[in-house]
Amino acid sequence: MAYSMKDVFYLDTSIDTTTSSGDGLATLDLSSYVDPIARGRSKGTGLAIYKVHFDISSSDGNAPVPAGTTGTFRAALLSFSGLPATAVGSSINFNDDQLSATNDLVIAGVDFYAGGTAAGDPAPHMFVMPSEDVPYVVVRDQVALCIDVTTAMSTASRVGVRLECAQVTLDQSTLNQLLRTQTV
Repeated sequence: MAYSMKDVFYLDTSIDTTTSSGDGLATLDLSSYVDPIARGRSKGTGLAIYKVHFDISSSDGNAPVPAGTTGTFRAALLSFSGLPATAVGSSINFNDDQLSATNDLVIAGVDFYAGGTAAGDPAPHMFVMPSEDVPYVVVRDQVALCIDVTTAMSTASRVGVRLECAQVTLDQSTLNQLLRTQTV
């Protein structure tokens, strides 16, 4: 399961913050990369996520968040299935600590504070991230880019995420453990 250039590929998704506060999520279907059922001599497969890169940009994705923009949000990539994509400010509400490092389903997370300064704002704060040595292995068929906009962004922005990942073969005991821990 070592990080190898010949095995790594990229997946991505994004969500728009709009100009309202609230929660939202964008889903990423992994069903073609994950098979948690071992059959006979064949082992189950999971998706090892080695690195996650967040990008916070203008709403068209081609420029940084405009200078003078205000607002705050937390975004996290979570491993769970069965949730439909939901725009920011709609009916979804995340529970306490669902988007925190204490949640076993969080793969990576970022906080963003836009202070409205003309000179720009500091880089986003990453609060959890997998690594090349210890990847987060997903065995569910979906991950979700979740966002909690606590202070509405003054200009619509886009949060993008890019995953460096590889398919990995898992023995039955590892697969069972991951299935137990990745159940909502």
